Amino acid sequence: MKLLTLAALTLAALTSVALADDGDDIRGASKAEADAFDARIYAGAPGKTAYTCFVRRYDAEHLARHPKQQVATMKLLVSAETYEADMQLHNSFRLGFRYRNRSGDFDSSGSCRHTVFTREGTEVRLGCGVDCEGGGIGIALSKDGKSVIVRLESIRVWLHNKPDDETERSLVAGSDAGSSGSSGPITVRASRS
Repeated sequence: MKLLTLAALTLAALTSVALADDGDDIRGASKAEADAFDARIYAGAPGKTAYTCFVRRYDAEHLARHPKQQVATMKLLVSAETYEADMQLHNSFRLGFRYRNRSGDFDSSGSCRHTVFTREGTEVRLGCGVDCEGGGIGIALSKDGKSVIVRLESIRVWLHNKPDDETERSLVAGSDAGSSGSSGPITVRASRS
């Protein structure tokens, strides 16, 4: 039990250091903030389960203006389920996309938690991670609630949802997904589908 507690504290400390490096003042969302965010993202208070989907398709004109951008389409599914064990709502994500010049459907998925980025006001986001140090994404809602803003630096992805060493790749900001080819994190705006 002591080892488990020590491991949890170590993980929390490492996470705090990593988040502090990003330059954002981050805190956990209160229950009221999390509930309000969930009601907005799921277009109503979620029951035992909830789902919402957002899609972004880049047209030929956009891709011509951004020749270094490699992603042509992106679909984000955010889901929630209340577990009977703790009666808490647990969020998760699945991100699917197609490269502009590579065949096949790529995807990634993981679990999420609510965070508040105080440097940018009091914006509540979902901070989502891919297991085994696979990177992660941040999911925020636009002010009108009709689209999400997905922020990523790097996440592990697989071809055709087959998580194995042969099909594993990473979607990396700047080299793959960034619309300008910059080296920083990317932001993708996707609308409800």
